[in-house]
Amino acid sequence: MAALDDLVAELERSYLETQRRMSDPAVYNDHREVAGAGRKLKELEGPYKLAQQWKQARADLDAARNDPELAEMASGYAADLERLEEELKLSMVERDPADDKDVIVEIRGGEGGEEGKLWAGDLAKLLQRYAERRGFTWEEIEVAPSDSGGLKEGVFAIKGDGAYSVFKYEGGTHRVQRVPETESQGRIHTSTATVAVMPEAEDVDVEIADSDLKIDVYRSSGPGGQ
Repeated sequence: MAALDDLVAELERSYLETQRRMSDPAVYNDHREVAGAGRKLKELEGPYKLAQQWKQARADLDAARNDPELAEMASGYAADLERLEEELKLSMVERDPADDKDVIVEIRGGEGGEEGKLWAGDLAKLLQRYAERRGFTWEEIEVAPSDSGGLKEGVFAIKGDGAYSVFKYEGGTHRVQRVPETESQGRIHTSTATVAVMPEAEDVDVEIADSDLKIDVYRSSGPGGQ
């Protein structure tokens, strides 16, 4: 319990320090700093609230154990404390820093010829519906359809908080076994499509000093030389 107390104390310190940074004019006027602080605050908010509930549950359990009139409630408080403790530990597991970012998805038809391209098109529609049900925005960036109405390749953006944390598991090769629309004899074919999932890169301000530039000027001689 002492170790968890130390973790909670550090969590609270970090949460309050990040809140302070968000209100600091020096941070507020720097869009990169305020974006980073905002992401960290959002990441800490859930564990911080759980920590407060855990502390209250522990106080309730201590009170029940020391008050005969509340003794019959002690088992319920103990169960709440155990549940909150597990949830708190899980919430403080280090997350992938890219989890909150938007996503770029690339889908390409694989094995199976034209049927592979049809499967790639179906897969894009499935991922789009899943994204929209989760409250994300789906945007087409670049799409190359196949002659049969499938998808040779396509690049899409999925936008929304936590998009990468959801879709990073969709990367890889997706297979389907079915009777293709292009199959006239009813035979089952195996077709594949590949999906690449990447967190969307953030805009970065880059400053290049004049001293870092090397400019060479060349002049040619002869007729027409400049």
